[in-house]
Amino acid sequence: MNIFEKILARASRLKEVAPGEIVEADIDLAMIHDLTAPLTIKALQEIGVEEVWDPNKIIVVFDHLVPANTVKTAELHKEIRAFVKQHGIKNFYDVGRGGVCHQVMLESGLVKPGQLIVGADSHTCTYGALGAFATGIGSTDMAAVLATGKLWFRVPEALKIELTGHLGEYVTSKDLILYLIGKIGMNGANYMGVEFTGPALSNLSIADRATICNMVIEAGAKTGIASPDLLVDEYLRGLGGGPVSLLRSDEGSLYRDEIPLDLDGIEPVVACPSSVDNVKPVVEVEGREIDQVFIGSCTNGRIEDLRLAARILEGRRIDRDVRLIVIPASTRTYLQALREGLLDVFIESGGLIGNPNCGPCLGGHMGLLAEGETCISTSNRNFIGRMGSPKADIYLASPATAAASALKGVITDPRRIDQV
Repeated sequence: MNIFEKILARASRLKEVAPGEIVEADIDLAMIHDLTAPLTIKALQEIGVEEVWDPNKIIVVFDHLVPANTVKTAELHKEIRAFVKQHGIKNFYDVGRGGVCHQVMLESGLVKPGQLIVGADSHTCTYGALGAFATGIGSTDMAAVLATGKLWFRVPEALKIELTGHLGEYVTSKDLILYLIGKIGMNGANYMGVEFTGPALSNLSIADRATICNMVIEAGAKTGIASPDLLVDEYLRGLGGGPVSLLRSDEGSLYRDEIPLDLDGIEPVVACPSSVDNVKPVVEVEGREIDQVFIGSCTNGRIEDLRLAARILEGRRIDRDVRLIVIPASTRTYLQALREGLLDVFIESGGLIGNPNCGPCLGGHMGLLAEGETCISTSNRNFIGRMGSPKADIYLASPATAAASALKGVITDPRRIDQV
């Protein structure tokens, strides 16, 4: 079996499973955040659930509208806090104590290879960076999970991405995943498990793997997993955990398709408005004027992303007609960036630092766009109206491309940084 089948078989207490089968599986971890928790709580109340299945396996994170931006949001936060207390949920990350839910999960030490994890957020697939089968579900499905600890799944077909070669200077894992999505299309992996493997995987950090697993949903995938290796074991030991089982696909496992991907051939790219698969090399859209740059989100708000952006911005000032918003993905990331002087670099360049949260990504809180404005963003979606006005344009890019563009005021290839 491949890794997706192995995880679902274990969770369903079956010897083996095959694509297309329906299984009822035991859930290892369940995550809800401030936008999805209220609907989950309401559904639990409607079906009369008085006790959740296991409070130690439930994680609650405030990240989308943090701190509360309206009285209504404050009331919902209050409701969630009461729910957390009522059920004795210890893994609760309130305002100022966590950050973006997916980064918090990666830092928590709770996520392990081989687990089956659900989250009431579509980018839950990020945890595939650590070898988990993680997928997003709706709030009412989450209510069923919190009540029973189980959920049904259709075993997905699998798509193998065989990585070879090396990423060039200022070419990142964001360019890798955008290039792949551009190649296979927004429906290219519908309800599939996407497995990243091959000799080049060892050159990708946990942060890199988080970025590529985060965005498989934009190609329609059910989940994505970077085949776990010793780097995952080392990362989890660094969080205070013990040795883990590095579950892997069997030799000769069946896949719906296998795609070889040579990293040497990838260059900086952007996803142009208004579809994630509308991907073009940066050199083809260079010179497009921008109004705002956003560096952050569950896709690219990690310390490695901030280091890369600061490396480009250090000692320089951003264009006078551009707004730069930088939001570290978690409290831990924020503190590390503070210690390393990265926040100084962003502020001195003319940027604004936000508290750890989703920021402009969801179009519901801070940094929204006005009609006719253009933003280049390190987030994961550029749909119409995603970051504010439906008449604004969003380009998706790496932290390197975003930082270089902030300096010049137009979309800029980061490899030309010495010319900026």
